[in-house]
Amino acid sequence: MPVKAEIIAIGTEILLGEIVDTNSAFIARELPELGIDLYYKSVVGDNLGRIVETLRRAWERSDLIITTGGLGPTADDLTREGIAALVGEEPYVDPELEARLRAFFAARGYPMPESNIKQAWLLPSARALPNPRGTAPGWWVEKEGRIVVAMPGVPAELERMWREEVKPELERRFATEVLVTRTLKTIGIGEGTVDEMARPLYGTPGIGIGTYARADGVHIRIGAKGRTREEAWARIRPVEAELERIFGTAIWGKDDDTLEGVIGDLLKERRETVSTMESCTAGLLASTLADPPGASSYFVGALVTYQTEQKIAAGVPAETIAAHGVVSRETAIAMARAAQERFGTSYAVGITGVLGPDPLEGVAPGTVHIGVAAPGGVTASLMTSMNQGRAMVKRRAVTSALLLLRRAILGELQTS
Repeated sequence: MPVKAEIIAIGTEILLGEIVDTNSAFIARELPELGIDLYYKSVVGDNLGRIVETLRRAWERSDLIITTGGLGPTADDLTREGIAALVGEEPYVDPELEARLRAFFAARGYPMPESNIKQAWLLPSARALPNPRGTAPGWWVEKEGRIVVAMPGVPAELERMWREEVKPELERRFATEVLVTRTLKTIGIGEGTVDEMARPLYGTPGIGIGTYARADGVHIRIGAKGRTREEAWARIRPVEAELERIFGTAIWGKDDDTLEGVIGDLLKERRETVSTMESCTAGLLASTLADPPGASSYFVGALVTYQTEQKIAAGVPAETIAAHGVVSRETAIAMARAAQERFGTSYAVGITGVLGPDPLEGVAPGTVHIGVAAPGGVTASLMTSMNQGRAMVKRRAVTSALLLLRRAILGELQTS
């Protein structure tokens, strides 16, 4: 019989939308790999009565209940109390957990607040799940054929606890059939066309294929089940190879690849470098390029020239701006060339645009021009228009710039 799982995210801040619940999404992606079916996801605020009510409803319909959050030391951290009420047991202070807590605080030079003692609680039917990254251990509770797993709400703590403690135990107990997936990330082709190109493979026995539009292109997800991971991967590999043949360089990455990571790898392989000059994105592109480990080997430097005068001071010809406007294809290319010359890099990217809400020099809000300067005097530009709020325009402009830069590195651009 398949294991029926349920996720309960606990926290008023999640219920009210003050924090996005990334934990449930993470767990939901992980469970299929174990052959565990996720039936329900719930969110409940920091109210003991409603937490207990939600837990009892889950107890009636699910085999595995996973909670996130509510394991802190404060009065509104009520997950332990809720689980204790659910299983009808009294929590007690575990001496070993208490000793670890006090040692944690002592190592940082101050005594443990007594409110933290609840983080040393256990139940007769529970065992503690270590949390090396914080003070809140998780719980693994078993009673009447059901399992309740309580994990902290801090994503870094939860993900480590999941990978090191929870997932291996669930895999040992329940993984009679595993699901593995491969995601291929494409760019430059619309979702309808991607779907049409991949459609001949949709009927492959034992394989599921789906397409999804994302900010960085269209993703193709391939899934297969098997008694072992090796068996499932053996089913996926021929389909993956055929999709790679069909889409070629339109596939820019796989699975957890990021554009900045892929670009960094390309630059390192070629021993090439990049720099930026940004206006409307205010350094966001530079920050993104610098994210991957080892970025200093290829990312040389950046300029943020928000005002027109600063663009000119940084090397953008005043006559270019006068003739074409500060938000223009020509200015974006001039910014890229100026950065390339100043930093002596193989490639450079220039970004200029109007975030809004008002137009600038007659240019509509959401308009962004991106220029790339490549070796040998090759330049290219891209104009995007997406009036979706300042923050979204900046993020999408950075994504578009990264995609254009990747094409330049691969030699797919002509001088524009």
